[in-house]
Parts: sequence; structure tokens; C-alpha cells
Amino acid sequence: MTDPFAPLPRPRSDLTEPPDAPQALTGGSGVLQGRMLLQVSPARVGLLRPQLDAGRSGLVLCGPNALQQARRLRREEQFSGPLLVDPAVYEVRAASEEEPFPNACEDTFAFDDPLAVSLAEQRAMGVTAPMTPTGYLHAEDSDALKAAVRRVAALDDPQVVFAAPVDVGWLREEDSVRQLIACLRLLAGPKALMLGGQMDPLARHPRAVDHLRRIVAEVPGAALLRTDLAAFGALAAGASFTAFGAGSRLRHIVAPGEKAKTSKNFSTSPHVLFPELMHFFLGKTLADRFAGADGPVCECASCEGARTLDSFASNAGDRQARAASHNVAVLMQWLRTLTAFAPGLARQRWWHERCRTAVDRYPLLNAQLQQPNGFKVPPQLKRWALAAPASEAALPRADAKDYRSP
Repeated sequence: MTDPFAPLPRPRSDLTEPPDAPQALTGGSGVLQGRMLLQVSPARVGLLRPQLDAGRSGLVLCGPNALQQARRLRREEQFSGPLLVDPAVYEVRAASEEEPFPNACEDTFAFDDPLAVSLAEQRAMGVTAPMTPTGYLHAEDSDALKAAVRRVAALDDPQVVFAAPVDVGWLREEDSVRQLIACLRLLAGPKALMLGGQMDPLARHPRAVDHLRRIVAEVPGAALLRTDLAAFGALAAGASFTAFGAGSRLRHIVAPGEKAKTSKNFSTSPHVLFPELMHFFLGKTLADRFAGADGPVCECASCEGARTLDSFASNAGDRQARAASHNVAVLMQWLRTLTAFAPGLARQRWWHERCRTAVDRYPLLNAQLQQPNGFKVPPQLKRWALAAPASEAALPRADAKDYRSP
């Protein structure tokens, strides 16, 4: 239903002018404002849904059967929360000037428009807002980016979420960041940035975190999807919404044609979020580190004080499911704490202080365990700890509620 009091968009036949004055997301996509969604494969939705915070989160389905799962959630399970489907074409095809939205589906005819078909399919499944099937945008491939932006601008539909799956090389230099910002500002609707690169993309370039914060600050409707800790950093910096990947594969993009690099013993045990250190570790790693000491007891809504973090040493039994539930419960706990602060400086300072505290905790815990190199601070966490808010005003902690954030 159209809001009769909403200002009409200025007609635009080219890409020479940005949209009208920045404003919050409107219409169907307005429900996404200020949320941190969970990006998850369809097979794991049932496992993780119980831990979702209905008022602050939602789902982004990604991978095979995402459309079918979206339909099931809406029609059979009466899921009424925010729901997006990420076509994830960028996993298999790169964008080009000729084909910014490449056809990655064998079931369509050659003359079908992949963009129109994908948006229509998503809408038919009841998504909150449809997302564009953008191909992977290689570093500084401005021709492909501009072609994608032109196509979406021509739709003149501010409810369409423009997916911008960019190689993290776009965040390396000032010139490419300015170009990316200029292009994204030409679209009136939400812009969902997703970062590509092996392992931890934001750790690859010294200024990537600062440049990400700049994009969020200067692009109205900017969002960050398929990411990790950056989901909180971006939300604190003012992103319209974000999405945290429920699995390591969904916390970054690997460029089409590349084989994903993984850590040693990747498949031996589940990834477990260590709240105090703000990082994911293999369950086996935690078991080894705490072999000679009592493991930390977890008080999250899933563990409820009945489990220690070193109890996920293998994939046997239901350990993978319990670890996944624990991870989401902790993330929701952090989200409630973050959103208890008013948007702006208070949130930025809370996030910055939390990252600094976590960085400082590493050497103390290593000393306690008598393992000098037991736990190593992740590069991205260091960068968030150094990325102080512009103002040095004191954090108004009286505005926040106590959610026992670990």
C-alpha cells in the first residue's frame, strides 16, 4: 500500500544525480531498519529460529532451496518476521558490463531477463523485499558496477534491495571507495554490501574497516550482509540493517572459480563463539587450550549455565547443533545490548569499548592458562578496537539496559 504522504521520487533518466534527501527505509523494507538478520542456509533454519530475537532480527536465506524454504516459512509455518532471499549468483558468476545480473539458472530460457525473473520469484514467495541477483563485482570493475546500478535505477522501485557483492579490494584505496560510494548513492532503495575475499576479507587491507564505516556513513540505506563481527560494527556506525552469517561459509564471499581456504582441522569440530574473546574457535581448539584448566561456563540463553565452552570438542552427537544454537544466542544477547543504546555515538562507543576490552583480554587469558601464544587476537578485531568514534564524548551508559552481555 502506498503512503499518500510520502514524497514522490524525482524522475531520473540517467545516473548523473543522487536520490533525493537521505531518509530511512520505507514501505515493506522499512521493517528491516535497525535489525541484524541471520544469514543462514535453508537446512539450518529450524535449528536456529528459536534463538532469534523477533523484535531485532530476522532471516536471510541463502543457497539451494532458499526460495522453497521462504515459501514454507510464510505459508506453512506462519513466519511473520523479516525475510530475505539472497540469490547468491555471485558465488558462481561474475558481473560484467554486458551481464551485471548473469543467468545462473539452467531452468530459464535464454531470452528471459535474470533480474526480472529473480525479483518476481522472490516476491511470489513472500519476502520482505526482493534482492537483486548481482554477479560478483571484482575489484575496481567500475563498468560492471555502473551497469548494475543503471539497471536497478531504471526499475524506479525503492523496495528492491540492490545486492553489491564486492571484492574487498574496493575498500583498499580512497579512489575506489569514493567511486563505490558515488555509484551506490545513485540508488534510492537499500544497498546490501557483501565483501569478497578469502578467510577474513576485512583483515586484508589496513584501512578496510575505516573505509567500510565511511561507506555506511555516506550512503543512505547502506546495509552489510553475509558478514561476521562487522555486522555489529556496521550497525553501530549507522547501517540500515546487517546480516551475520550463521556458518563460516556465510560470513564472506569467495570469488567465483576460487577454492575456499580453510583453517587446519576445519571439519573436526564445530565453530564456537567465545564471547569474552569475540571470536570463533574450533571446539577442539578450545578443548585443547583448557585441557589443564576449567573451561568457561556459558550463561547464554541456549547453554543456560549447563555447558562449558570446551565441551564441543568434536562433531559427535548433537554437538554441532548445540554449538550453532549457542552462537546465535550469544549474538542475540549482544544485539539486545547494542540496540539498548540510542543510535549514533552511544552505540559506536559501546562497540569500540567492547572490542578494546576483548583485545586486552587475550594476553591475560593466555597468562592464566600459561600458554603465551594460546589465543591470538584476530586482525579484524584489532582494527575495530583501533577504529574509535570521531567524538571523544563520554558514553551515556545510563541509557542502556543490562542484558548481561558476556
